[in-house]
Amino acid sequence: MKILESMRIAWRGINANKLRAGLTMLGIIIGVMAVIAMLSIGRGTQSAITSQITNIGTNLLYVRPGSTQSSGVRTAEGSATTLTKEDAAALEGLPNVVAVAPQVESFGQLAYLGNNTNARVLGVTPEYLDAMNTKLASGEFISAANVTANSAVAVLGSEIATTLFDTADPVGQTVRVNAQNFRVIGVMEAKGGTGFMNADSQVYVPLTTAMTRLARAGQFRGGNTVSVINVKITDPAQQDAVVQAISQVLRERHHIQFQDDFNITSQQDILNTANQVAGTLTIFLGGLAAISLVVGGIGIMNIMLVSVTERTREIGIRKAIGARKIDILTQFLTEAMLLSLAGGVVGVALGAIIARLISGMSVGTTTLNTVVDLDSVLLAVLFSAGVGLFFGSYPANRAAGLHPIEALRYE
Repeated sequence: MKILESMRIAWRGINANKLRAGLTMLGIIIGVMAVIAMLSIGRGTQSAITSQITNIGTNLLYVRPGSTQSSGVRTAEGSATTLTKEDAAALEGLPNVVAVAPQVESFGQLAYLGNNTNARVLGVTPEYLDAMNTKLASGEFISAANVTANSAVAVLGSEIATTLFDTADPVGQTVRVNAQNFRVIGVMEAKGGTGFMNADSQVYVPLTTAMTRLARAGQFRGGNTVSVINVKITDPAQQDAVVQAISQVLRERHHIQFQDDFNITSQQDILNTANQVAGTLTIFLGGLAAISLVVGGIGIMNIMLVSVTERTREIGIRKAIGARKIDILTQFLTEAMLLSLAGGVVGVALGAIIARLISGMSVGTTTLNTVVDLDSVLLAVLFSAGVGLFFGSYPANRAAGLHPIEALRYE
């Protein structure tokens, strides 16, 4: 029996029981719809994370303090206070180093008139602007004079500026940071992003001001400690050489012979880790949604078994006039495949619509972004076809294995 003939007979069988076929397809539709929606959320999240990281640039190194050990228990990386402002100065001038920007991190409550918010406060130097590939929307950034004079000035992230001042211009106004007055000298350009490390919800003050008035930096080997040293290099291809040079300088300054008391990571390392985590999340979401496809496949098998029972005499007649076992097998497999593929196509359309509707929605501090890729669509459709083929095999084999005489006698 030709494929087109099998499809025509299968379509006639489906069309004879429209409601039953529609309900059978519903399981596949819901399954594919869920797969497309979940994969789009996972891919969208991965794309957003990648975009945020690459916007800063892949030619950036982070030098952080190492960990401490007490009573045989080692704490997390960065818990030690082993990097100083003087260490950062020692890294300037190394080959392939463009900018060195030490920073101190703390948290503060900002208030202006009746508006207030909590924000991450960074003590930085003028080099931070170039090292982190950031730009100003208005005003000016922290200057060398501000750092030298311990000036009480602040640059606001775009989100903080909107929260405190709405549409008014913040430049020149005075805000209170942890009950201390700071004059706003600039507003950063919006970079986008969500969650804890959103650059738009940060506030920047001079490094020395943060050390003396906000973060209260400690001492290490006679220098003021910093949270991290950002190092911008000329070319990511020179990363290994620069890491070796930085390590050599810090080991000499800290008199290290065995265990390093610092840790160096790159923006590319962070990007690779983020992609790996987001990819795992996407697979997990898709796997959860695919469970409903299996349920839909069981529905197809159930209905196909009912169809075989109902059409037993028809099968006997076909075999009596010369239909081969392969012809009967092909007929019922084609019917199962048509049901699952039709459900898959409808599910893809509905899944794409749902993905578009939820894109841009806010869940807490996170904005959902969805991306429907062609490979997700092909995966969902092919998986639905595979479900139809797998769960349709048993009913088709049962139909093909019927004895013609017994089938003709069936009432």
